[in-house]
Amino acid sequence: MSEQPGMPSTPAGAAVTDLPQPGRVEPVVARTREELHVARRALTDGDVAVVMTMGALHEGHATLIETARQRAAHVVVTIFLNPLQFGPREDLSRYPRTFDSDMEICRRAGVDLVFAPTPDVIYRDGDPGVRISAGPLGNVLEGQARPGHFDGMLTVVAKLFHLTRADSAYFGQKDAQQLLLIRRMVRDLDFPVRVVSVPTVREADGLAMSSRNTYLTDSDRETALCLSQALRAGAAAAAEGPSAIRRAARTVLVREPLALIDYLVLVHPYTLEDVPEWYRGEALLAVAGRVGTTRLIDNLPIKVGPGGGALEVFTDVDSAGV
Repeated sequence: MSEQPGMPSTPAGAAVTDLPQPGRVEPVVARTREELHVARRALTDGDVAVVMTMGALHEGHATLIETARQRAAHVVVTIFLNPLQFGPREDLSRYPRTFDSDMEICRRAGVDLVFAPTPDVIYRDGDPGVRISAGPLGNVLEGQARPGHFDGMLTVVAKLFHLTRADSAYFGQKDAQQLLLIRRMVRDLDFPVRVVSVPTVREADGLAMSSRNTYLTDSDRETALCLSQALRAGAAAAAEGPSAIRRAARTVLVREPLALIDYLVLVHPYTLEDVPEWYRGEALLAVAGRVGTTRLIDNLPIKVGPGGGALEVFTDVDSAGV
């Protein structure tokens, strides 16, 4: 990740009294491990929440931050464009870098501390020789389309858990497979952090907010609406069972030939296995596809069966590794 112009920093030897106290608008910005340690040490009077981002913040990120702000005494936001999450066919240099506007969102949401390191700070010896494996859950859906992506994601999330020493972490439901894998890592490796899911934030027309939306042309954006429309159609058929959900969603997608769909699945939210026709309960309806040059994902938690329909999040909203 290139240097962020105009990025303020806290000197490594700054005194605790130099750091902003709760209620101050201007967040401390730490760029090194030493600066992070000094700033984090000042956050002692209550729980600390972390919101992890790759930058290019939007209102979806703002909602994550504001939710964390309501529930925790302090909020740390990480802004780190993680190279391990990008495959050989994915252009890391193309990813938007908008640090000044990112900071404005952090100010507005009352963030205490922003950790914005460069790759050499996170990966001190270069490409890490030891990484966390996502296991079988990381090889399906997004993992099949982006081999190694989830190993890179979990590796940096684990490192940021350690570095920020957060009590809780807030992630969006939009990245449902990522959320599931983080919860499994926290549970399997006994991280002392609570993982909280926040509902997907959408534009007024239903498009799920994403940093990748900036790549879409006006016509691409119109095409992309078929993804959320398919999910809503599937949810509307939820009372009739899995086959009806899949059929209703596919009917919407086939009407939009400019969207190249990678997958449309109705799966169990904790195993990602296809739900059988007899299944009744919570399920994840997920879709991914390419619109123009941009690959987009979306999903909707659904209750299948009588009285079924769309859910905001699944019943198990919080999870802890303790």
